[in-house]
Amino acid sequence: MGIFTRFRDIVSSNINAMLDKAEDPEKLIRLMIREMEDTLVEIKTACAGVMAGGKKIKRQLEGLGARVKYWEEKAGLAVSKGRDDLAREALVEKRKFSRRIETLESDLAEHDLLIEQYQDDIRQLEEKLRSARDKQRMLVQRHLHARKKRQVQEDIRRIDSSETVMKFDELENRIEHMEAEADLVNYGKATLEEELERLSIDEEIENELLALKTPSAAKKDESTQDK
Repeated sequence: MGIFTRFRDIVSSNINAMLDKAEDPEKLIRLMIREMEDTLVEIKTACAGVMAGGKKIKRQLEGLGARVKYWEEKAGLAVSKGRDDLAREALVEKRKFSRRIETLESDLAEHDLLIEQYQDDIRQLEEKLRSARDKQRMLVQRHLHARKKRQVQEDIRRIDSSETVMKFDELENRIEHMEAEADLVNYGKATLEEELERLSIDEEIENELLALKTPSAAKKDESTQDK
């Protein structure tokens, strides 16, 4: 496939549509970018060759211009000396170089037009290449996101597996067993709060008992005095 055929195919291609249909979009975009880069190098090389040719034509034109001026001066000198025959020959030489200048000027115009076309092709291809690289970065980010998402889903499934649930249940049972053992250690032992509460209750009972005894004792004393 020639460079210009590849260039037309690349520029006219719909990257999004091609990626949507591809089985492996990342691989396809890498190949497309490589093809664009290779084609871009070839176009720039071709453009550089045309520019070099244009510079060569300009140097030739400068030399031919000098030759035209030279024979024009010689023709004038021959006329001043009365040598029309030599003047005619000098003018023939001048015409020969002038025609070569016309041909080279036409070639130079074609070179300039070709360079302009090359530069336009380069701009289009570079724009297409930037778009492809943006797509590549997006695909890479999507791939990384999808891989992380898949890893998270796998972790969730692993956590939700019966084996994991059984381990959690076993751990929960073990903790409950330890808590029960701790309760048994303190079983039957009154806490400080309970002891203080008991003291308070005992004091209240003693006060009530004393109150009950006090009226009885007073009546007994009164009976003794009456006798």
